[in-house]
Amino acid sequence: MAPSRCIGILALVAGCLLPSGVLALWPIPSALETGTTALKVSPYFSFDVQVEDAPLDLYAAVAQAQYYLANDKLGRLVVGRGANDTTALMGAQTLSTLTLSLTSSATAEPIASEAVKPLGTRSEEYALTIPADGSAATLTANSTLGLYRGLTTFNQLFYYYSGVTYTLLAPIAITDTPAYPFRGLELDTARNYYPVSDILRTLDAMSWVKINTFHWHITDSQSFPLEVAQYPELAINGAYSAEEVYTASDVQYIVQYAAERGIDVLMEIDTPGHTSIIAATYPDYVACFDETPWATYANEPPAGQLRFALPEVMNFTASLLADVAKTLPSSYFSTGGDELNTECYANDYPTQLQLNSTGETLNSALNTFTEVTHAALIAEGKTPIVWEEMILDWNLTLSNETIVMVWISSADAAAVVEKGFRIVQAPSNYFYLDCGAGGWLGGDPTGNSWCDPFKTWSEAYTFDPLANLTEAQYELVLGGEQLLWSEQSGPQNLDPIVWPRAASSAEIFWSGKQPTGAPLNVTEALPRLQDIRYRMVQRGLRPIHLQPHWCALRPDACDLTA
Repeated sequence: MAPSRCIGILALVAGCLLPSGVLALWPIPSALETGTTALKVSPYFSFDVQVEDAPLDLYAAVAQAQYYLANDKLGRLVVGRGANDTTALMGAQTLSTLTLSLTSSATAEPIASEAVKPLGTRSEEYALTIPADGSAATLTANSTLGLYRGLTTFNQLFYYYSGVTYTLLAPIAITDTPAYPFRGLELDTARNYYPVSDILRTLDAMSWVKINTFHWHITDSQSFPLEVAQYPELAINGAYSAEEVYTASDVQYIVQYAAERGIDVLMEIDTPGHTSIIAATYPDYVACFDETPWATYANEPPAGQLRFALPEVMNFTASLLADVAKTLPSSYFSTGGDELNTECYANDYPTQLQLNSTGETLNSALNTFTEVTHAALIAEGKTPIVWEEMILDWNLTLSNETIVMVWISSADAAAVVEKGFRIVQAPSNYFYLDCGAGGWLGGDPTGNSWCDPFKTWSEAYTFDPLANLTEAQYELVLGGEQLLWSEQSGPQNLDPIVWPRAASSAEIFWSGKQPTGAPLNVTEALPRLQDIRYRMVQRGLRPIHLQPHWCALRPDACDLTA
């Protein structure tokens, strides 16, 4: 049967009626053709790796795909969970093999090597075909990373009922490529500590929806849980306990684990603000340490910021950043730069003495600090990443290669790209996962979070990465990320506060639009997001419910206009 052009739509669209239920793909591929034929998966199904000198992590990825295929056992999200599919399956052909291959010009490198290449040079595209007649399915890509992305799609195509794994949509033809090179999730492990196992589980979930960057905000004013070879006292004195430290081996294990799943680890050591904890080791390096009232000197307690005007602090910071960066394979490293409080320095004697003796202003001193610290990173082959204040609030001379994260408001993106910088979209008014939990400060019983309300998946999904930009500026948008700041989060609520909401931006920045060319649409997307949410549960994750189970089994029945 010839494929029908039922491209990612869930019901009757353009004269094309899909089987009841949904296409269980997230993010939706850039091109998709499906049929209406049932196809069973053989109990003896195998993956045939036709890749010369295939790297070990490709074989590990195949083993992972084999495990998910056998163990997901996801019933279709319809009333009866697939009981009505048994008639169609009685005479269905059986799929026994998926053949993996690279294009003729490709060289087989490890997935882990492909995943950390500079943005714009990674090859994540793939082509997947599944015939309806039981002949071998094929997955082809230009890189092992592309094969990995294709495997995640393959695993989403199948449902399970009464001992049978199957699809009702054969034949299937997919060609897929990401709309944006940067698709991230940020996790703050400094306000509260997350065990390594929780980070690994999060990386697994990220890979299922093709998120390719783990933005690791690893230190802040409250704790410094990172073991640094040259400065071991920072973690000894700055971690919450000896058990709540990310050792050098922990970091390397996380980085490798991520890379094997197609994820680059972007580490952030925020400077010169958000550094109060450094005073536990180097008290002379920090201004306004633990000063009260804290609200005069910081956005949240405790107060304390690096005395960045002092040469010894500048040199220490450059050395610290370089010492950490050189241990990481990523081409990128974030130095933060947000929420710098000027009042902290107004009456700080060492800072004022330095400024008066050199004739510098606070701005010029910050410019020197940033030039020195960024030069240290560039010398290690890293591209610096900063928060938007470094561009919009200060007059600094930054390398044109610097990447800027827009976070305060989505409206700020235009002002940053106007200055010619590449951006990552991380706006708090769409993408902050911690918003809406109420205030966390003591003595304020009616307080709310500063970024209320709660950011639903559907609100995040309406974000337009190119809003208010000119067409000539579109190429400056590298992608975006959702973020979890951890003032009120920890391992206990990590899964439900992140998932499946973080999948919203995954689709925005992978798909960009529906395969038909139509804009992304929350009504079309919800049943597919339900599918990936239920599949996450099958794989051991604890994502929040999107709706009552009754609604999940009846796509569109709980829409406002139904």
